[in-house]
Amino acid sequence: MLKKEWPKHSILAIAIIATWLKTYFVYKTSFSITIDNALQEFILFINPLSLVLFVYGLSLFFKSEKGKNRYLVTVMMISSIILYANVAFYRFFSDFITLPVLFQTENFGDLGSSASESVYLSDVVYFADIIILLLAIKFIRVKANTVKAISVSAQRKAYFILSAAILFFNLGLSEAERPQLLTRSFDREMLVKNIGMYNYHLYDIYIQSKSQAQRALADGSELVEVNNYIRANQADPSKETFGAAEGRNLIVVSLESMQTFPINNKVNGQTITPFMNELTKDKDTIYFPNFYHQTGLGKTSDSEFLFENSLYPLSGGAVFFTHSGNTFNSLSERLGDKGYHTTVQHPNAKSFWNRDMMYESLKVDEFLDVDSFEIGEGDAVNWGMKDIPFMEQSVEHMAEMPQPFYSRLITLTNHHPFFLDEEDQFIEEYDSVSGTVNRYFQTVRYMDESIETLFDELKAKGLYENSVIVMYGDHYGISENHNEAMQQFLGKEITPYETAQLQRVPLFVHIPGYGEGHVNEEVGGQIDLRPTVLHLLGIKTTKDMQFGGDLFSEEHEEFVIFRDGRFITDNNVYAGNVCYDRATGEESDLAECEPYIDQAMTELDYSESIINGDLLRFYSEEEGQLQPNNQMLEIE
Repeated sequence: MLKKEWPKHSILAIAIIATWLKTYFVYKTSFSITIDNALQEFILFINPLSLVLFVYGLSLFFKSEKGKNRYLVTVMMISSIILYANVAFYRFFSDFITLPVLFQTENFGDLGSSASESVYLSDVVYFADIIILLLAIKFIRVKANTVKAISVSAQRKAYFILSAAILFFNLGLSEAERPQLLTRSFDREMLVKNIGMYNYHLYDIYIQSKSQAQRALADGSELVEVNNYIRANQADPSKETFGAAEGRNLIVVSLESMQTFPINNKVNGQTITPFMNELTKDKDTIYFPNFYHQTGLGKTSDSEFLFENSLYPLSGGAVFFTHSGNTFNSLSERLGDKGYHTTVQHPNAKSFWNRDMMYESLKVDEFLDVDSFEIGEGDAVNWGMKDIPFMEQSVEHMAEMPQPFYSRLITLTNHHPFFLDEEDQFIEEYDSVSGTVNRYFQTVRYMDESIETLFDELKAKGLYENSVIVMYGDHYGISENHNEAMQQFLGKEITPYETAQLQRVPLFVHIPGYGEGHVNEEVGGQIDLRPTVLHLLGIKTTKDMQFGGDLFSEEHEEFVIFRDGRFITDNNVYAGNVCYDRATGEESDLAECEPYIDQAMTELDYSESIINGDLLRFYSEEEGQLQPNNQMLEIE
């Protein structure tokens, strides 16, 4: 069979079919793409085809077979790398790569252990189409070209018309299935499901280029509409808690990958978080069990951005990288203006997540990175320094700081893939089908021990009584890839509702001597941290550009928006395009969620416009005024 001559474009046809079917196979086996009906399945099946047809079809312009084949192999290699990079990325982040992430190369060296956990020898299957193409080139004989030039031109035209027709057919079906897909969607899975992996990346390039143009063209006038929205939704601070910690030091602890579900829980009869369990009942602690992280691809850096600015992270990439040169009105800047010495302590390289550059824009006075700590034998962890010695040395640094100070501590040990030295394992591993989940409980238990160490050291150094300690989980630790193990632990099916509920992270506000500690059931998110903390310290925020509200305020709106457009209210959870009753987890009437859907998108759009346009350079929080083109205009 291989000795016979095949039709002229057989190699091209084999390349197209191999990449098309491989991509669909990867969709079905490597990504958790939700399919609700036959139309969605059909769209998923055809969506790789239009771009594959177009790009591979460019080989028709090569005159020699050798040149054509080299081009096909090269393009196929590039497409395979793009697809596989998304597979490896998805295994850890449960999301697809965006353009800014590709340029975050400073982080790649520190991702070692996490990355290695996401790469397997069997992954060679993702390059199977290249092997098929090379075998076809080697063994298949194609007929010589005997078609006249005018006919070749007509064939090319017909080919690319077919390619365009398939693209528009795909887009038409997608628009019917998901109206306003390209204008209102923050969900990358929805984009990949409808327009395909390769078209999604082209769309991402367009969006990122557009954001760069937005800054160049912005004049600040957009802030008028944003300001009107913020003022209309502004919550006055609580009279009982405003200034409750005025003049005190502010110590903030970012709890790496800490979710709420281990708190007041056990694994195989072992208490997971004994110290934090006690804090939930402490007379000086207000604990929020219905508090959610709102991070995107920037993970810990996004949680920092939310805390400092009360703005949402970007829909793609990390603000710490893409917009570190922007003007911000951060919490650090506000506290610095009130005489606080502002610091961040994190025993990792200063360039990780571009922190050294971003902290300058946030007006952080001092960044104590890995070089500021003595990492003794046995104190190192995969990304830097273990939490217990980190807490001990952080308090030593705080003892030397001028008071009042604001020091934010970023922990490390409870980080994927959650490996821990034997001497630091205070409880036994869990016994689920996921090693990641099994180890997670051990590193959470270690983190709990480190928090107790922090409190003990603050008391020993005489800093405890004059401080307020705020601790919050920065983002999820267990992704949706481990739902089977989570079902085993929780004893229930992981639905979109449960997935949204698993985004709860703990928030502790500890005020020594307060005496009125309690569990606060208010629904809130990281967007609310900035106004909550500033009001506790007696600092007004009536002129600040922020989307969050004081969690202690009687006027606080219980409305938490996730970066992908899902949201939580006091009564409902909106996830997977379904409205759920928050109390029962049962599906409810979509009409109950509909009033909030547009509001969620509007708020995300407003925040995105502030970041992409660098609009805060036109605004003075001190005066509450807009300054387009260097002319001060008061915003009413």
